[in-house]
Amino acid sequence: MDENKPSRMYFIGKKEDLVQAKRTNVTLDGRDILIIYHKRTFYAMDLQCYHAGSSLEPGDIEEINNKLCIVCPKHKYKITLAEGEGLYRATNPAEKVPTPRWYSKGIKQRVHKVTEVDEDIFVTLSNCPGWIESDYYQTEKGRAELRKAQESEDGEADVNADEDV
Repeated sequence: MDENKPSRMYFIGKKEDLVQAKRTNVTLDGRDILIIYHKRTFYAMDLQCYHAGSSLEPGDIEEINNKLCIVCPKHKYKITLAEGEGLYRATNPAEKVPTPRWYSKGIKQRVHKVTEVDEDIFVTLSNCPGWIESDYYQTEKGRAELRKAQESEDGEADVNADEDV
């Protein structure tokens, strides 16, 4: 992201419509964004999972360590809605009785600011400096990889459809 570029609020829609939709994806300034309404709060993050580019839109939402997370439907990666932090469950083998607990991988998914003004919802794209892993799928190289994967999946679906005949 260009931290020198001034922040801009993008109009997303009317609050009532977005509440009913629960999830909406939009492209803002060339960036694919997922807007989620959950438990009376709006969240916005990059649409594609930082790990392998799958759409997060159909992902389940779970509470982990008192943080709301979206679970990537493809590989089950857990990402906090508010911070974009990747979480994983593991044990510490140095403990006498290793107990599984949640650990942070750090910020992996770029999250964006949601603002409500007079029943209108706006998103301001993150201008957090530095590279965040989900940025890859917003680049031309990342988008080409996503297109190639989609074409491969479409080809497999066509082959499987022929088998059912």
